[in-house]
Amino acid sequence: MLIELENVSKRYGAFQALDGLQARIRPGVIGLLGPNGAGKSTLIKVLLGLVKLTTGTARVLGHDTRKETRAIRQVVGYMPEDDCILAGMSAVEAVAYAGELARLPYLNSLRRAHEILDYVGVDEERYRPVESFSTGMRQKMRMAQALVHSPKLVFLDEPTSGMDPKGRARMLRLVRELFHKKGVSVVISTHILTDVENCCDSVLILGRGKLLVYDDLETLRKPVDASVQVTIDGELGSFERALEQRGLKTSRVGPDELRIPGDGEQVAGAVFLAAGECGATVRRLARSQNSLESIFLDAVASTAAPAPGAKAPGGSPKNDLAGRSRT
Repeated sequence: MLIELENVSKRYGAFQALDGLQARIRPGVIGLLGPNGAGKSTLIKVLLGLVKLTTGTARVLGHDTRKETRAIRQVVGYMPEDDCILAGMSAVEAVAYAGELARLPYLNSLRRAHEILDYVGVDEERYRPVESFSTGMRQKMRMAQALVHSPKLVFLDEPTSGMDPKGRARMLRLVRELFHKKGVSVVISTHILTDVENCCDSVLILGRGKLLVYDDLETLRKPVDASVQVTIDGELGSFERALEQRGLKTSRVGPDELRIPGDGEQVAGAVFLAAGECGATVRRLARSQNSLESIFLDAVASTAAPAPGAKAPGGSPKNDLAGRSRT
């Protein structure tokens, strides 16, 4: 098991940062999501052994975070969100120094620094002072520092922040390859939901220190009821009436898009017949999926602070995911 959380709680005075987290997290690429103040940074610090728990037990790759912090740091890499550089060092020197801090001999650290900088896409720039780097280049260097000692698990805090679209795409591809080609599990904490959709296998959502959701992304995106979404070029009203004549119910999800409950294969035939009748062209036909945005918003709705005098919000009747956890 990658990470085990048993009634994990952390309190800072009167503030409850983590509240009874319970989960068994499998290897893979895991998206760590939550609004500001949800407890994401605290959880990462707990798992790195930097913060002591108030109650409970946390294990990383079998190591207890309270007793085996050095062992954890030998097998875990961390890419912080904050820009931490040592002025005057070149990138290769900074990455090699990170290797030495992880107890690699100097020559091994230097060799690994060159290998990892090649891997993350830093070429001749590696010999320049790091303070002259762009934001994207610094992100790559920090990724190299997290990987230089060949960890089995890497925590990435906002790894695509400040990167241009090309740099973001390369970083996400690298993140996915870390597990699927190198066997290195990744926990990626980010506010960019599309990044999680593009590279993660599973999602962990926190809200006000509580674990709201932990499940495979593919499972979460499956709607509760089977349905099909169809996008057409043509008059949507006529298309709807043609479908209703065939006993199909419809609901609009966009200016030219409908959701139709039912089995995909059975619905598809009726869709093309109805489109032919009303002169419409079927542009897209696919099984419906929940978006990660809707999953996230439904999950955190249960922890949102109610407005003065208002009732606390309940779970969404459509996707009541609060507390849903696959362990």
